[in-house]
Amino acid sequence: MRALLLPLILLAGCAGVVMPDPVRLPRDSVDGAGDPTRAAVSRTAYAFARPETLAGRPGEAARAIADMEFLAAALPFDPRYQQRDPLLPQRLALARAEWRGALGIAPEQPAQPVIDGLYAVARASAQGQPLTLPEGVFTTGGLARLEDLPALPQTAQAAAAASRVQSEVQVPVGRPRR
Repeated sequence: MRALLLPLILLAGCAGVVMPDPVRLPRDSVDGAGDPTRAAVSRTAYAFARPETLAGRPGEAARAIADMEFLAAALPFDPRYQQRDPLLPQRLALARAEWRGALGIAPEQPAQPVIDGLYAVARASAQGQPLTLPEGVFTTGGLARLEDLPALPQTAQAAAAASRVQSEVQVPVGRPRR
């Protein structure tokens, strides 16, 4: 089976097909046995629809951005979301460029270290510990930017679009809602 997959992966790379950046949210991203993806969509839709809830709360801002980073890497390849909104991957890509630019995260940085670093900030904030961002993932000043997160309209639009798609996930593709 592995021997069959290698040529397909190589062929996909040659054809310009975008391969997924395998990402995961940490175990503590959701309480109980909930779906981390659905939880991340719900949290980000709420947070970015009400950005004032993130003002002066770097831990909450870090978690919201980490969830968006996860969604930007995962949703374009998630069959539950792929067919519902053909513009969602582009919206997420524009939003990713926006928050990465605002926080000083290099565009070529893989998603998982960003997610892990931001969740570390969220955990430290929740526990009243000093907040630090991992070196090599974020530029200097990223923590100050989390404390005073600028307006992120592309991010808010992408979070809202993901939430709309999620509300439709229960309806089979091609069947109208009643």
